[in-house]
Order: sequence, then structure tokens, then C-alpha cells
Amino acid sequence: MKKMKYVLVTGGVVSGLGKGVTASSIGLLLKECGLRVTSIKIDPYLNKDAGTMSPFEHGEVFVLDDGGEVDLDLGNYERFLGVQLTSDNNITTGKIYQFVLDKERKGDYLGKTVQVVPHITDAIQEWIERVAMIPVDGKEGPADVCVIELGGTIGDIESMPFIEALGQFSCRVGVGNFCLIHVSLVPVLNVVGEQKTKPTQHSVRGLRGLGLTPNILACRSTMALDDNVKEKLSQFCHVSAEHIITLYDVPNIWHIPLLLRDQKAHEAIFKVLNLPSITEEPSLMEWTTRAAICDKLHEPVRIAIVGKYTGLSDTYLSILKALLHASVACGKKLIVDWVPASDLEDMTEIENLDAYKAAWKLLKSADGVLVPGGFGDRGVQGKILAAKHARENRIPFLGICLGMQIAVIEFARSVLGLKDANSTEFDLNTRNPCVIFMPEGSKTHKGGTMRLGSRRTYFQVSDCKSVKLYGNRKFIDERHRHRYEVNPDMVARLENAGLSFTGKDQTGQRMEIIELPDHPYYIGVQFHPEFKSRPGKPSPLFLGLIGAACGELNAVLQSGLENQEKVNCETVNCPSNKKPYPNGYATKPTNIITDAVYSYCNGVHS
Repeated sequence: MKKMKYVLVTGGVVSGLGKGVTASSIGLLLKECGLRVTSIKIDPYLNKDAGTMSPFEHGEVFVLDDGGEVDLDLGNYERFLGVQLTSDNNITTGKIYQFVLDKERKGDYLGKTVQVVPHITDAIQEWIERVAMIPVDGKEGPADVCVIELGGTIGDIESMPFIEALGQFSCRVGVGNFCLIHVSLVPVLNVVGEQKTKPTQHSVRGLRGLGLTPNILACRSTMALDDNVKEKLSQFCHVSAEHIITLYDVPNIWHIPLLLRDQKAHEAIFKVLNLPSITEEPSLMEWTTRAAICDKLHEPVRIAIVGKYTGLSDTYLSILKALLHASVACGKKLIVDWVPASDLEDMTEIENLDAYKAAWKLLKSADGVLVPGGFGDRGVQGKILAAKHARENRIPFLGICLGMQIAVIEFARSVLGLKDANSTEFDLNTRNPCVIFMPEGSKTHKGGTMRLGSRRTYFQVSDCKSVKLYGNRKFIDERHRHRYEVNPDMVARLENAGLSFTGKDQTGQRMEIIELPDHPYYIGVQFHPEFKSRPGKPSPLFLGLIGAACGELNAVLQSGLENQEKVNCETVNCPSNKKPYPNGYATKPTNIITDAVYSYCNGVHS
């Protein structure tokens, strides 16, 4: 049986250097070399999972198929690697300690004193080994390589048990099976313009003092490292210059795998892991083309995101990625206008007129409006006003989770005339509860008690925009995260007034998709389509929003998007390929997705 290879990615100096994107890009690079890759993210916080944390604390909560509420970096892993991870792929201090304490309560430690070493450290190692063997790419058998990202920064007190465990783990798996890549900062002082190596030197010294020695340095900087800087780092950090990689600032993150490839990061990893030879040279042709297209786009499409946490973009990271995937597919340059929902409300007009005017100016100038999910009543009235503006002015609108619920509330108030229509989340005593607490939900425990993970939605209408966007399927599987739902007792009245419930669950009692048939694009969904959007395979609903926002929805609906093959530079008029058009068509296809790629590649290669 082959031995699993492990690549550990750590971070030093400061947080926010992009370890998650680096780990994802390394995984992609190894995958392009012909290896099967899985990923694990270690978060040293005491929470059992990310589900109960404010987005201001840790960014968005990413939801997996199995209902796991995990760190947003797992979203990067799924998007880059095209895999489906499980909640066990996210290790937290809370999970480890609960696991050990549960064993202690059962008497599994046979009366021993339970300690951080060896019991916690052993549990960490066993967890890594167990999860690494679980296939995540839809194939049989374990992966070849497991990429592990250690969250936080070297020196953080909460990560010490994990550092110790990983030091032991490197000995446990043996030389040739463990590669440590340390992501660090090489700042450039504006005063002298010199790249300073001292922060990285100290970071590596601290890492070595904790029992881990880096094999490869990935240095974040504003520009490529000078050769003399690499030599200095090599001398003081005991890492060969060939194993020092620069991750300098790039226009978009799709360039990161290309930077790693161009600097032969895969060869360095193969050397450390004693892999005999590279199965395939990583061409990354599709990623090269996509990154170049993204850089070249100039025709804008402007989307207003009306939300509660607009001050921190990581709160809506998957939504931003899904919008980007769709806009690139449509050949448009995405411009996101962040509209604080509360700034649209009447009270803000009284208290802060400038903020009120600025918010409404952004909303009215948008080509499309997106209202994302959220919790709590702050900004709800502003979201309702945004939905009303989009409905009355025929502006393309997509409401997700709470965004769908507020669209229902707005419709009930404005069209049915139920002025006090509301959700019981915001008004427990409302006489017209359009949105209610789910019967199976818990009112005493918050963590892990929502309707979570992949759930099936059945289309109720054969001739609607959402079913066409999904390729005329009978049902779809999308990920959920909510504890409130549309009141089924209100559905008949809403439908009679013109609101169409085009998607429901298997019971027919839980509303999943709403549409306004006579509106250019007005769709609300209870699920979170952003979590399954991928580069080269954008979420159909986001693709519909962007298509409608730039006046090309009919082209999107006609193109069979869900079944559209990925188009890359290899299949578009390249000198090495005689196919004149994408997918070998004899004539140029009338498809806005292939058009965008064709136009770029034809200009480059012809």
C-alpha cells in the first residue's frame, strides 16, 4: 500500500498573508501533475466549528454538503481543486478537546492522567491520518497527497498543541513523506525601497525552535524577490535558494498557481517528498486563459450587494467568487457596490443624510441587485426597500436565504397590502407571518441546529427561468443554512397575487425558489448557490443575474449552461490545435460564454 504524502503550510510574521490561497494553489499544482489531492484546514480556536461566530470574527461561514459549517478556506480548496470536502476536513481545538474528553468520560484512557502530550497531540495526528484517507474527488481509494494548512501565525499560544503534534507527525510519517512550506512576509520599506528579510528570519527561527524545519519558503511581497535577497534568506533560514518562492502581488488570485508553476514549486515539493518524477508537467492552460481573460475585461457590470456586513468583504467571499465566475463567463468586468442595508432606511435619512443619499445613489445606479443571507433584524427594512426598488423598477434581483425571505415579505406588504407582514424572527407577534421558525429547529441551542448541508429542490414549473438556467433538470441539490422558512399557509395567497414558487422540497411544504414571471429577472432562493460555484463552472443563478444585468439573459438561457463544457485555451484556435472554434465546432457558436473565451484567445493566438 502506498504511503500518503503530506504538505504542511504554515504562516509567519502577520496573519492575512494568503495561506489559504497558497495551500489551494499548491494543491491545484500537484493535481495538474497527475496526483490526487485532499486538504485539511486546522483552526486553533476553541469553537467546535465556525457556525456560531460573527462574520466580523472570521469571515463567512462556508457550508459543505454534509452540513459542516467550516472556515472559508475550505471554500478555496473546493473551488481550486474541484473536490467535495467533509466537516472532518476542518480541525478545530474544540473538536479535538471534545473528542479526547469524550474518550476520557468513557474510560478509554484506562485511568491515566489525560494531558496535552501525548493525548491531545496523538488525537490530532490520528485525526489527520484518518481524514487524509477519505476520498474527496469522487474516485475510489485515498488521495496521493494531503495538503494541511495550519491557521493563525507561528507563535500564537493557541496553536502550540498543533505545532507540537505536527512536529511529532513529521517524525511519525518519516523523511520523504512530509514537506513544510512556510508562508512569510518580506516587506518593502517605501523610504528606501529595500526588501527586508529580518521578519522572515525571525519567523523561521521561531518555527525551528518549535521543532519544525521549513523545506520551502513562500515569501509574500509587493514584487519579486531579488537574487541577493533569496541568497540572504537561504543563508539565514537554512533553505536552498531554489526552494525560495516569491508570491508577489497579482491582479487576481488565479495567477497564484501560475506563479508557483513558473518558479518550479512542484519540482521542489516532488524533491522533498521523494516522488520519483513528475507524472505530468502542469500546463494549467485553463487557469492561464482564465486569469488572462479576467485581466483583459473592461466592459463593466455593476452589482449592488445590499447587506449587513458590507464593511468586511470576507463576510460574502463565496458570493464575490460566484459573481466573479459568472461575470468572467459573460465577458464582463465585475464592479461590486457595497450598500449597507441600514443606510437605505428612513431613520438614516434623519440621522445621516449623506450616508442615506450615497446608499440610494449606489442602489439606483446598479445593473443588478443581490441581497445575501444574514441573521438578526439590523438592516432588514433596508433590504426590503432594496427588493421593492428592484421589483418596481424591473432591475435584475437575486435574493439568497434571508434575501428570498425579505422578497416574500416585501411582496406581501406591497402587493397583498399586508402592511404588518413580517418574519417571526423580527416580530414574534406579527398577524401576518410570511416567514416562520422551522418546526424541527432548536430555540435553546444555536450551534449545528439549523437546516444545513445539501438538500434536494424539485422544480414545480417547467417553463421558468430557474429551471432553464439549471439545464431543464427535474431537481437540483444545493447547500442550505437557515432556521426560518416561508410560511406554507401563506403560499396560496402569494401565488394568487402573482408570486411563483418554482422550487419546493420533496414534501412540497418547504419553499425553495421564488420568481416573478413577468419580471426580467427576479429570483429568490432559500439555499446558498454560491457555495457550489466554481471557476469555469459558475452557479447558474449567478450567471442568470449577470446575464440579465448586462442585457444578455436570453443568450444565457439558450446556451444550455449547466451542460456547457469547460472552454479553455487548448480548445480555442491555438497554434497547437486545429480546431477553429470551442469544442471543435465547425462554425463559431452563438454562446456568450464561449464568445468571451473565443474573442480573447483568437486575438492572442491568430
